Amino acid sequence: MEAYNYRRIWGIAFPILVSLAMEQLINLTDTAFMGRVGEVELGASAIAGVMFLVIFMVGHGFCTGAQILIARRNGEGRFADIGNVFYQGIYFVTALAAVLFLLSSLFVDDILRMIVASDNVARKALEYMQWRVYGFFFAFAGGMFRSFYVGTTLTKTLTLNSVVMVVSNIVFNYALIFGHFGCPKMGIGGAALGSTLAEAVSVVFFIAYTRYGISYKKYSLQSIPRFSLSGQRRILRLSVWVMIQSFISISTWFIFFIYIEHLGEEALAVTNIVRSLSGLTFMTVMAFASACSSIVSNLIGEGHSREVWPTILRHVKLTYLVVIPVLVVISLFPKVFLAIFTDVPQLVDASVASLWVMASSYLFLVPANCFFSSVSGTGQTRTAFRLELLSLVVYMAYITITIYWMRVDVALAWTAESVYGVIMMVLCGYYLKSCKWMGQKI
Repeated sequence: MEAYNYRRIWGIAFPILVSLAMEQLINLTDTAFMGRVGEVELGASAIAGVMFLVIFMVGHGFCTGAQILIARRNGEGRFADIGNVFYQGIYFVTALAAVLFLLSSLFVDDILRMIVASDNVARKALEYMQWRVYGFFFAFAGGMFRSFYVGTTLTKTLTLNSVVMVVSNIVFNYALIFGHFGCPKMGIGGAALGSTLAEAVSVVFFIAYTRYGISYKKYSLQSIPRFSLSGQRRILRLSVWVMIQSFISISTWFIFFIYIEHLGEEALAVTNIVRSLSGLTFMTVMAFASACSSIVSNLIGEGHSREVWPTILRHVKLTYLVVIPVLVVISLFPKVFLAIFTDVPQLVDASVASLWVMASSYLFLVPANCFFSSVSGTGQTRTAFRLELLSLVVYMAYITITIYWMRVDVALAWTAESVYGVIMMVLCGYYLKSCKWMGQKI
Protein backbone atom coordinates (compact mmCIF):
# COMPACT_ATOMS: atom_id res chain seq x y z
CA MET A 1 0.00 0.00 0.00
CA GLU A 2 1.19 3.52 -0.79
CA ALA A 3 0.77 5.27 2.56
CA TYR A 4 -1.40 8.35 2.85
CA ASN A 5 1.40 10.47 4.30
CA TYR A 6 1.28 14.26 4.66
CA ARG A 7 2.53 14.83 1.12
CA ARG A 8 -0.07 12.57 -0.46
CA ILE A 9 -2.88 13.97 1.69
CA TRP A 10 -1.85 17.48 0.68
CA GLY A 11 -1.79 16.44 -2.99
CA ILE A 12 -5.41 15.31 -2.76
CA ALA A 13 -6.68 18.04 -0.44
CA PHE A 14 -4.99 21.06 -2.02
CA PRO A 15 -6.98 21.04 -5.29
CA ILE A 16 -10.19 20.64 -3.26
CA LEU A 17 -9.05 23.54 -1.09
CA VAL A 18 -8.39 25.73 -4.11
CA SER A 19 -11.71 24.70 -5.60
CA LEU A 20 -13.70 25.50 -2.47
CA ALA A 21 -11.75 28.70 -1.86
CA MET A 22 -12.47 29.84 -5.39
CA GLU A 23 -16.14 29.04 -4.97
CA GLN A 24 -16.15 30.92 -1.67
CA LEU A 25 -14.95 33.93 -3.63
CA ILE A 26 -18.40 33.87 -5.22
CA ASN A 27 -19.93 34.59 -1.81
CA LEU A 28 -17.22 37.14 -1.08
CA THR A 29 -17.91 38.86 -4.38
CA ASP A 30 -21.64 39.00 -3.69
CA THR A 31 -21.06 40.33 -0.18
CA ALA A 32 -18.50 42.91 -1.31
CA PHE A 33 -20.83 44.14 -4.05
CA MET A 34 -23.89 44.18 -1.75
CA GLY A 35 -21.92 46.08 0.90
CA ARG A 36 -21.65 48.87 -1.64
CA VAL A 37 -25.29 48.73 -2.65
CA GLY A 38 -26.79 49.12 0.83
CA GLU A 39 -27.08 47.75 4.39
CA VAL A 40 -30.51 46.26 3.72
CA GLU A 41 -29.25 44.47 0.59
CA LEU A 42 -26.25 43.18 2.54
CA GLY A 43 -28.46 41.68 5.24
CA ALA A 44 -31.01 40.35 2.74
CA SER A 45 -28.32 38.60 0.71
CA ALA A 46 -27.23 36.83 3.92
CA ILE A 47 -30.76 35.58 4.68
CA ALA A 48 -31.46 34.57 1.08
CA GLY A 49 -28.02 33.03 0.62
CA VAL A 50 -28.38 30.80 3.66
CA MET A 51 -31.95 29.95 2.65
CA PHE A 52 -30.68 28.80 -0.75
CA LEU A 53 -27.95 26.83 1.00
CA VAL A 54 -30.50 25.07 3.24
CA ILE A 55 -32.36 23.80 0.17
CA PHE A 56 -29.16 23.08 -1.75
CA MET A 57 -27.83 20.87 1.05
CA VAL A 58 -30.52 18.27 0.32
CA GLY A 59 -28.90 17.66 -3.08
CA HIS A 60 -25.43 18.02 -1.62
CA GLY A 61 -26.23 15.23 0.83
CA PHE A 62 -27.07 12.89 -2.03
CA CYS A 63 -23.84 13.83 -3.80
CA THR A 64 -21.87 13.10 -0.62
CA GLY A 65 -23.37 9.61 -0.43
CA ALA A 66 -22.48 9.05 -4.09
CA GLN A 67 -18.93 10.26 -3.39
CA ILE A 68 -18.50 7.74 -0.55
CA LEU A 69 -19.69 4.92 -2.83
CA ILE A 70 -17.47 6.07 -5.71
CA ALA A 71 -14.46 6.23 -3.37
CA ARG A 72 -15.15 2.74 -2.05
CA ARG A 73 -15.39 1.29 -5.58
CA ASN A 74 -12.21 3.16 -6.50
CA GLY A 75 -10.39 1.65 -3.52
CA GLU A 76 -11.69 -1.82 -4.43
CA GLY A 77 -10.47 -1.39 -8.01
CA ARG A 78 -14.01 -1.74 -9.42
CA PHE A 79 -13.59 1.23 -11.76
CA ALA A 80 -16.23 0.12 -14.27
CA ASP A 81 -18.94 0.45 -11.60
CA ILE A 82 -18.16 4.11 -11.01
CA GLY A 83 -19.78 5.35 -14.22
CA ASN A 84 -23.09 3.75 -13.31
CA VAL A 85 -23.04 5.36 -9.85
CA PHE A 86 -22.32 8.73 -11.45
CA TYR A 87 -25.12 8.58 -14.02
CA GLN A 88 -27.67 7.24 -11.57
CA GLY A 89 -26.73 10.19 -9.39
CA ILE A 90 -27.26 12.63 -12.28
CA TYR A 91 -30.75 11.21 -12.85
CA PHE A 92 -31.67 11.68 -9.21
CA VAL A 93 -30.29 15.19 -8.67
CA THR A 94 -31.92 16.46 -11.86
CA ALA A 95 -35.33 15.26 -10.71
CA LEU A 96 -34.65 16.60 -7.22
CA ALA A 97 -33.69 20.01 -8.63
CA ALA A 98 -36.99 20.19 -10.54
CA VAL A 99 -39.02 19.39 -7.41
CA LEU A 100 -37.13 21.88 -5.22
CA PHE A 101 -37.36 24.56 -7.91
CA LEU A 102 -41.13 24.17 -8.04
CA LEU A 103 -41.60 24.15 -4.26
CA SER A 104 -39.29 27.13 -3.78
CA SER A 105 -41.06 29.15 -6.47
CA LEU A 106 -44.43 28.50 -4.82
CA PHE A 107 -43.62 29.00 -1.15
CA VAL A 108 -40.46 31.09 -0.71
CA ASP A 109 -42.40 34.37 -0.52
CA ASP A 110 -44.67 33.13 2.27
CA ILE A 111 -41.76 31.66 4.20
CA LEU A 112 -39.71 34.86 4.06
CA ARG A 113 -42.66 37.03 5.10
CA MET A 114 -43.32 34.72 8.03
CA ILE A 115 -39.80 34.52 9.48
CA VAL A 116 -38.16 37.86 8.63
CA ALA A 117 -39.04 40.79 10.87
CA SER A 118 -38.01 43.60 8.52
CA ASP A 119 -40.26 44.14 5.49
CA ASN A 120 -37.37 45.72 3.58
CA VAL A 121 -35.10 42.73 4.21
CA ALA A 122 -37.87 40.26 3.28
CA ARG A 123 -38.61 42.10 0.03
CA LYS A 124 -34.97 42.19 -1.05
CA ALA A 125 -34.40 38.56 -0.03
CA LEU A 126 -37.35 37.52 -2.19
CA GLU A 127 -35.91 39.47 -5.11
CA TYR A 128 -32.70 37.46 -4.70
CA MET A 129 -34.42 34.07 -4.41
CA GLN A 130 -36.61 34.63 -7.48
CA TRP A 131 -33.47 34.41 -9.63
CA ARG A 132 -31.37 32.11 -7.46
CA VAL A 133 -33.73 29.10 -7.57
CA TYR A 134 -32.73 28.45 -11.20
CA GLY A 135 -29.30 27.53 -9.88
CA PHE A 136 -30.50 24.24 -8.37
CA PHE A 137 -30.19 22.44 -11.70
CA PHE A 138 -26.59 23.54 -12.29
CA ALA A 139 -25.46 23.36 -8.66
CA PHE A 140 -26.66 19.76 -8.25
CA ALA A 141 -25.14 18.60 -11.54
CA GLY A 142 -21.85 20.27 -10.58
CA GLY A 143 -22.06 18.51 -7.22
CA MET A 144 -22.17 15.10 -8.88
CA PHE A 145 -19.11 15.94 -10.99
CA ARG A 146 -17.24 16.97 -7.83
CA SER A 147 -18.28 13.72 -6.15
CA PHE A 148 -16.77 11.81 -9.07
CA TYR A 149 -13.48 13.69 -9.02
CA VAL A 150 -13.06 13.65 -5.23
CA GLY A 151 -14.08 9.99 -4.97
CA THR A 152 -11.53 8.96 -7.59
CA THR A 153 -8.93 11.36 -6.04
CA LEU A 154 -8.58 13.16 -9.40
CA THR A 155 -8.98 16.44 -7.57
CA LYS A 156 -6.74 18.66 -9.71
CA THR A 157 -9.65 19.10 -12.11
CA LEU A 158 -11.56 21.01 -9.45
CA THR A 159 -9.02 23.83 -9.43
CA LEU A 160 -9.46 24.59 -13.12
CA ASN A 161 -13.23 24.42 -12.86
CA SER A 162 -13.32 26.80 -9.94
CA VAL A 163 -11.16 29.40 -11.66
CA VAL A 164 -13.59 29.39 -14.60
CA MET A 165 -16.56 29.64 -12.22
CA VAL A 166 -15.18 32.53 -10.14
CA VAL A 167 -14.12 34.60 -13.13
CA SER A 168 -17.56 34.08 -14.67
CA ASN A 169 -19.26 35.10 -11.42
CA ILE A 170 -17.27 38.32 -11.06
CA VAL A 171 -18.02 39.34 -14.65
CA PHE A 172 -21.72 38.46 -14.41
CA ASN A 173 -22.14 40.15 -11.02
CA TYR A 174 -20.36 43.33 -12.07
CA ALA A 175 -22.48 43.54 -15.19
CA LEU A 176 -25.86 42.65 -13.69
CA ILE A 177 -25.69 44.31 -10.24
CA PHE A 178 -24.52 47.69 -11.49
CA GLY A 179 -25.79 47.59 -15.06
CA HIS A 180 -22.51 47.53 -16.99
CA PHE A 181 -21.75 46.23 -20.52
CA GLY A 182 -25.27 47.10 -21.67
CA CYS A 183 -26.95 44.88 -19.04
CA PRO A 184 -29.91 46.04 -16.91
CA LYS A 185 -29.11 47.37 -13.43
CA MET A 186 -30.65 44.60 -11.28
CA GLY A 187 -29.11 45.18 -7.85
CA ILE A 188 -29.49 42.21 -5.52
CA GLY A 189 -31.33 40.25 -8.23
CA GLY A 190 -28.27 40.64 -10.45
CA ALA A 191 -26.10 38.99 -7.78
CA ALA A 192 -28.41 35.96 -7.76
CA LEU A 193 -28.61 35.70 -11.55
CA GLY A 194 -24.85 36.16 -11.88
CA SER A 195 -24.15 33.29 -9.48
CA THR A 196 -26.62 31.05 -11.32
CA LEU A 197 -25.01 31.77 -14.70
CA ALA A 198 -21.56 31.09 -13.24
CA GLU A 199 -22.75 27.66 -12.06
CA ALA A 200 -24.03 26.94 -15.58
CA VAL A 201 -20.61 27.77 -17.02
CA SER A 202 -19.05 25.45 -14.41
CA VAL A 203 -21.19 22.50 -15.53
CA VAL A 204 -20.30 23.09 -19.20
CA PHE A 205 -16.61 23.05 -18.23
CA PHE A 206 -17.02 19.80 -16.28
CA ILE A 207 -18.70 18.09 -19.23
CA ALA A 208 -15.98 19.18 -21.66
CA TYR A 209 -13.12 18.26 -19.32
CA THR A 210 -14.57 14.86 -18.47
CA ARG A 211 -14.87 14.07 -22.18
CA TYR A 212 -11.44 15.27 -23.25
CA GLY A 213 -9.27 15.60 -20.11
CA ILE A 214 -9.40 12.16 -18.42
CA SER A 215 -9.51 8.45 -19.32
CA TYR A 216 -13.28 8.46 -19.13
CA LYS A 217 -13.62 4.93 -20.56
CA LYS A 218 -11.79 3.55 -17.52
CA TYR A 219 -14.83 4.51 -15.44
CA SER A 220 -17.40 3.45 -18.07
CA LEU A 221 -18.48 7.03 -18.68
CA GLN A 222 -18.65 6.58 -22.45
CA SER A 223 -22.11 4.97 -22.36
CA ILE A 224 -25.07 6.33 -20.43
CA PRO A 225 -26.98 3.57 -18.61
CA ARG A 226 -30.73 3.44 -18.15
CA PHE A 227 -32.38 4.65 -15.00
CA SER A 228 -32.10 1.86 -12.41
CA LEU A 229 -34.17 1.58 -9.24
CA SER A 230 -31.64 -0.80 -7.71
CA GLY A 231 -28.84 1.65 -8.49
CA GLN A 232 -30.83 4.47 -6.91
CA ARG A 233 -31.50 2.43 -3.79
CA ARG A 234 -27.82 1.56 -3.42
CA ILE A 235 -26.84 5.25 -3.38
CA LEU A 236 -29.82 6.30 -1.28
CA ARG A 237 -28.96 3.80 1.45
CA LEU A 238 -25.87 5.92 2.04
CA SER A 239 -27.21 9.30 0.95
CA VAL A 240 -30.56 9.56 2.68
CA TRP A 241 -29.02 10.06 6.12
CA VAL A 242 -26.52 12.59 4.75
CA MET A 243 -29.37 14.43 2.98
CA ILE A 244 -31.42 14.66 6.17
CA GLN A 245 -28.39 15.55 8.24
CA SER A 246 -27.26 18.24 5.78
CA PHE A 247 -30.73 19.78 5.62
CA ILE A 248 -31.13 19.87 9.41
CA SER A 249 -27.59 21.14 9.95
CA ILE A 250 -27.91 24.09 7.58
CA SER A 251 -31.47 24.73 8.78
CA THR A 252 -30.11 25.40 12.26
CA TRP A 253 -27.57 27.78 10.71
CA PHE A 254 -30.49 29.49 8.96
CA ILE A 255 -32.32 29.77 12.30
CA PHE A 256 -29.15 31.33 13.74
CA PHE A 257 -29.42 34.05 11.07
CA ILE A 258 -33.13 34.52 11.76
CA TYR A 259 -32.43 34.97 15.46
CA ILE A 260 -29.69 37.49 14.62
CA GLU A 261 -32.05 39.34 12.26
CA HIS A 262 -34.39 39.94 15.18
CA LEU A 263 -31.53 41.75 16.95
CA GLY A 264 -31.59 44.39 14.21
CA GLU A 265 -30.44 45.13 10.67
CA GLU A 266 -26.95 46.15 11.81
CA ALA A 267 -26.47 42.90 13.74
CA LEU A 268 -27.52 40.95 10.64
CA ALA A 269 -25.12 42.93 8.44
CA VAL A 270 -22.28 42.28 10.94
CA THR A 271 -23.04 38.55 10.94
CA ASN A 272 -23.04 38.43 7.15
CA ILE A 273 -19.67 40.17 6.99
CA VAL A 274 -18.12 37.85 9.60
CA ARG A 275 -19.68 34.80 7.90
CA SER A 276 -18.15 35.84 4.58
CA LEU A 277 -14.73 36.42 6.15
CA SER A 278 -14.99 33.07 7.92
CA GLY A 279 -15.94 31.42 4.65
CA LEU A 280 -12.44 31.01 3.24
CA THR A 281 -11.18 29.48 6.49
CA PHE A 282 -14.20 27.20 6.76
CA MET A 283 -13.73 26.07 3.16
CA THR A 284 -10.15 25.14 4.04
CA VAL A 285 -11.42 22.95 6.85
CA MET A 286 -14.06 21.41 4.58
CA ALA A 287 -11.48 20.70 1.88
CA PHE A 288 -9.41 18.59 4.24
CA ALA A 289 -12.55 17.02 5.71
CA SER A 290 -13.78 16.07 2.21
CA ALA A 291 -10.38 14.61 1.32
CA CYS A 292 -10.38 12.74 4.63
CA SER A 293 -13.78 11.18 3.92
CA SER A 294 -12.69 10.02 0.47
CA ILE A 295 -9.34 8.67 1.70
CA VAL A 296 -11.01 6.82 4.58
CA SER A 297 -13.42 5.14 2.16
CA ASN A 298 -10.55 4.28 -0.22
CA LEU A 299 -8.48 2.84 2.64
CA ILE A 300 -11.32 0.59 3.78
CA GLY A 301 -11.90 -0.52 0.18
CA GLU A 302 -8.21 -1.40 -0.08
CA GLY A 303 -8.47 -3.47 3.12
CA HIS A 304 -6.37 -1.17 5.32
CA SER A 305 -8.82 -0.21 8.05
CA ARG A 306 -6.08 -0.07 10.68
CA GLU A 307 -4.57 2.91 8.87
CA VAL A 308 -7.77 4.96 9.14
CA TRP A 309 -7.26 6.62 12.56
CA PRO A 310 -3.58 7.61 12.02
CA THR A 311 -4.55 9.05 8.62
CA ILE A 312 -7.38 11.08 10.18
CA LEU A 313 -4.97 12.56 12.74
CA ARG A 314 -2.61 13.57 9.93
CA HIS A 315 -5.53 15.44 8.32
CA VAL A 316 -6.24 17.29 11.58
CA LYS A 317 -2.61 18.33 12.07
CA LEU A 318 -2.27 19.46 8.46
CA THR A 319 -5.49 21.44 8.67
CA TYR A 320 -4.31 23.24 11.80
CA LEU A 321 -1.01 24.00 10.06
CA VAL A 322 -2.87 25.80 7.25
CA VAL A 323 -5.73 27.41 9.19
CA ILE A 324 -4.11 28.77 12.37
CA PRO A 325 -1.63 31.17 10.67
CA VAL A 326 -4.44 32.62 8.54
CA LEU A 327 -6.66 33.19 11.57
CA VAL A 328 -3.80 34.81 13.50
CA VAL A 329 -3.18 37.32 10.70
CA ILE A 330 -6.89 38.11 10.37
CA SER A 331 -7.22 38.57 14.14
CA LEU A 332 -4.21 40.89 14.33
CA PHE A 333 -5.46 43.12 11.50
CA PRO A 334 -9.25 42.73 11.63
CA LYS A 335 -10.24 46.10 10.18
CA VAL A 336 -8.08 45.59 7.10
CA PHE A 337 -9.97 42.43 6.19
CA LEU A 338 -13.39 43.67 7.29
CA ALA A 339 -13.04 46.72 5.04
CA ILE A 340 -13.08 44.38 2.05
CA PHE A 341 -16.78 43.73 2.63
CA THR A 342 -18.08 47.16 3.55
CA ASP A 343 -17.03 50.79 3.32
CA VAL A 344 -19.18 51.77 6.33
CA PRO A 345 -16.83 52.50 9.30
CA GLN A 346 -19.58 51.78 11.83
CA LEU A 347 -20.06 48.25 10.48
CA VAL A 348 -16.32 47.60 10.46
CA ASP A 349 -15.98 48.63 14.12
CA ALA A 350 -19.05 46.62 15.13
CA SER A 351 -17.70 43.47 13.47
CA VAL A 352 -14.29 43.22 15.17
CA ALA A 353 -15.39 41.43 18.35
CA SER A 354 -17.51 38.92 16.40
CA LEU A 355 -14.53 38.20 14.15
CA TRP A 356 -12.31 37.36 17.15
CA VAL A 357 -14.91 35.01 18.62
CA MET A 358 -15.39 33.34 15.24
CA ALA A 359 -11.63 32.81 14.85
CA SER A 360 -11.32 31.10 18.24
CA SER A 361 -14.02 28.56 17.35
CA TYR A 362 -11.73 26.89 14.79
CA LEU A 363 -9.71 25.31 17.57
CA PHE A 364 -12.67 22.92 17.90
CA LEU A 365 -14.19 23.05 14.40
CA VAL A 366 -11.07 21.63 12.73
CA PRO A 367 -11.07 18.21 14.48
CA ALA A 368 -14.89 18.20 14.66
CA ASN A 369 -15.30 18.40 10.88
CA CYS A 370 -12.46 15.97 10.09
CA PHE A 371 -13.85 13.42 12.54
CA PHE A 372 -17.43 13.83 11.33
CA SER A 373 -16.50 13.44 7.64
CA SER A 374 -14.47 10.37 8.54
CA VAL A 375 -17.49 8.75 10.20
CA SER A 376 -19.41 9.28 6.95
CA GLY A 377 -16.42 8.00 4.98
CA THR A 378 -16.61 4.66 6.80
CA GLY A 379 -20.06 4.25 5.23
CA GLN A 380 -21.86 4.61 8.56
CA THR A 381 -23.91 7.61 7.45
CA ARG A 382 -26.80 6.72 9.74
CA THR A 383 -24.50 6.87 12.75
CA ALA A 384 -23.06 10.16 11.50
CA PHE A 385 -26.60 11.53 11.30
CA ARG A 386 -27.34 10.50 14.90
CA LEU A 387 -24.13 12.06 16.20
CA GLU A 388 -24.75 15.37 14.47
CA LEU A 389 -28.42 15.40 15.48
CA LEU A 390 -27.38 15.21 19.12
CA SER A 391 -24.86 18.03 18.59
CA LEU A 392 -27.46 20.18 16.86
CA VAL A 393 -29.95 19.72 19.71
CA VAL A 394 -27.37 21.23 22.06
CA TYR A 395 -26.56 23.95 19.50
CA MET A 396 -30.24 24.91 19.06
CA ALA A 397 -30.81 25.03 22.80
CA TYR A 398 -27.77 27.27 23.20
CA ILE A 399 -28.69 29.81 20.50
CA THR A 400 -32.34 29.87 21.58
CA ILE A 401 -31.39 30.71 25.16
CA THR A 402 -28.58 33.16 24.41
CA ILE A 403 -29.81 34.93 21.27
CA TYR A 404 -33.59 34.56 21.15
CA TRP A 405 -34.34 34.81 24.87
CA MET A 406 -31.39 36.70 26.39
CA ARG A 407 -30.72 38.81 23.25
CA VAL A 408 -26.97 38.82 23.84
CA ASP A 409 -24.54 40.93 21.85
CA VAL A 410 -23.84 39.58 18.36
CA ALA A 411 -20.24 38.74 19.31
CA LEU A 412 -21.39 36.48 22.14
CA ALA A 413 -23.84 34.84 19.75
CA TRP A 414 -20.87 33.54 17.75
CA THR A 415 -19.73 31.41 20.71
CA ALA A 416 -22.36 28.92 19.50
CA GLU A 417 -19.81 27.72 16.93
CA SER A 418 -17.42 26.63 19.68
CA VAL A 419 -20.21 24.84 21.55
CA TYR A 420 -21.13 22.88 18.42
CA GLY A 421 -17.48 22.10 17.64
CA VAL A 422 -16.73 20.69 21.09
CA ILE A 423 -19.76 18.36 21.07
CA MET A 424 -19.05 17.06 17.55
CA MET A 425 -15.35 16.57 18.26
CA VAL A 426 -16.01 14.47 21.36
CA LEU A 427 -18.85 12.34 19.92
CA CYS A 428 -17.27 11.58 16.54
CA GLY A 429 -13.79 11.09 17.97
CA TYR A 430 -15.11 8.56 20.48
CA TYR A 431 -16.99 6.63 17.77
CA LEU A 432 -13.96 6.43 15.48
CA LYS A 433 -11.73 5.21 18.30
CA SER A 434 -14.28 2.53 19.19
CA CYS A 435 -13.70 0.84 15.78
CA LYS A 436 -17.39 -0.19 15.62
CA TRP A 437 -17.37 0.74 11.93
CA MET A 438 -14.86 -1.96 10.96
CA GLY A 439 -16.04 -4.82 8.76
CA GLN A 440 -19.13 -3.00 7.42
CA LYS A 441 -19.84 -3.41 3.69
CA ILE A 442 -21.48 -0.88 1.38
